[in-house]
Amino acid sequence: MNKLAIRLLTLAMLSLTLAAAPVVTVVYAAPDNDPPPPPKKKKSSEVRPGSEQTAFADGYRAAYATIYERHDYAAAIAQLKALGHDDSAAVANLIGYSYRQLGDYKVSQIWYERALKADPNHVKTWQYYGLWQVEQGNRDQAQFHLNKIAQLTGTSSEEYRSLAAALEKAPGTGLVY
Repeated sequence: MNKLAIRLLTLAMLSLTLAAAPVVTVVYAAPDNDPPPPPKKKKSSEVRPGSEQTAFADGYRAAYATIYERHDYAAAIAQLKALGHDDSAAVANLIGYSYRQLGDYKVSQIWYERALKADPNHVKTWQYYGLWQVEQGNRDQAQFHLNKIAQLTGTSSEEYRSLAAALEKAPGTGLVY
């Protein structure tokens, strides 16, 4: 009886979550366009204060444009890796996204997990990795990612709405993003 009650409660919560999500016909992943601060490193006497941060932000924005404006994912991966900040959640997430767009799901997964290891609260990674899960047919895992986004930002965020809309589509339905 206890297991039945837990299952019914879980089903009720899932139903409420899906019912509360807005209906969206086009699913897309909103880009993470704000460059994160670079991880702190020891400053070199040869580097002017702030120049490393400016170079990082410029490089991040260039890679961002390569991904979302030119859709040149291979070039973006090279640009992001050249930044030397693979331990940044935002950088690792964009590398994972680029590999996913190239169809290399195994490598993409590695980068998404690396991003979440760097920052377990990086909402954009939860969204993109959740979309990865939907594409792989792992709807239960995608639901877990959606619940994590709800915990972090609530149900009105773009990340939540995007992943919820992907989950509303029938399995095998192509996503548009």
